Amino acid sequence: MLTKQNNQNKQNLLPVTALLGGAIIWGLLWYPYRVLEQAEISGSIATAITYFIALLLGLVSFRKDLRMSHIAGGEPYLLLGIALFAGWTNLAYVLGVIHGEVMRVLLLFYLAPLWTIVFSRLLLKEKLSLHGYLVIIVSLAGAITMLWEPESGSLLPSSYGDWMGLSAGFMFALLNVLSRKDQYHNVQSKSVAVWMGVTLTGFIYSLFLPDLSALSSISMDSYLLLFGLGIIVFVLSVVVQYGVTHVPANRAIIIMLFELVVAAVAAYFLTDEAMTLKSWMGGALIVSASLFSARMNRE
Repeated sequence: MLTKQNNQNKQNLLPVTALLGGAIIWGLLWYPYRVLEQAEISGSIATAITYFIALLLGLVSFRKDLRMSHIAGGEPYLLLGIALFAGWTNLAYVLGVIHGEVMRVLLLFYLAPLWTIVFSRLLLKEKLSLHGYLVIIVSLAGAITMLWEPESGSLLPSSYGDWMGLSAGFMFALLNVLSRKDQYHNVQSKSVAVWMGVTLTGFIYSLFLPDLSALSSISMDSYLLLFGLGIIVFVLSVVVQYGVTHVPANRAIIIMLFELVVAAVAAYFLTDEAMTLKSWMGGALIVSASLFSARMNRE
């Protein structure tokens, strides 16, 4: 009896550990991309290369699952949408944390529950509960607190990094809703679509950069870092997907919020960034909205 209970506890602990590890790594992943940017490898190129490595690993590892998904059929336009939205989500996230203030970008990204409620209503016809209205109100209050500039009276993002963080969360919500709508394809097919979409988006974005000549002088250390990041992206995608599959959504959201704690500590020690009181207040409201969305999932 005790042995069976211990095995059950281990089975429950493993997906939680997977999510917690994923949150920790995501909270630190911005720093290697900044290092690559300082080595004159743009964020878009670095993103494209690392996700291309993850794509190759995924095609090799999931070849049997991909064949089964192809046989099962489904709606191909859903995978295309997943690829497009994932492409912008991940690229905008990387560009945001490279060129903006890490915590502001992450907090604006975590407005995703607000957009998810809106898109779930429009695309999935889900009814809005009381907690859904609370998420909308608290999220908007947090965004207004963070973005409002008293001097100009503007509520628009004031920097490139803010715009990237906001748009990444917007597209992430679309990605989540579309993934829920797509009940035809397995997780492996969706993961490959994500890696492919980010790779293509990063390469296309890079075509508009003023100077690509720096690519010919990438050092061996940078190549090793890119390769290591590609492996991390692949493993992280699989680990987090395992976690969200086996942990109730309300618990998963709370665990993933630990990313903000890790990012705040890392930004404090690795950069000279300091959030204002206004940003902290807005961030607290946005985190509260994410917790309200966890209550919605429990309902």
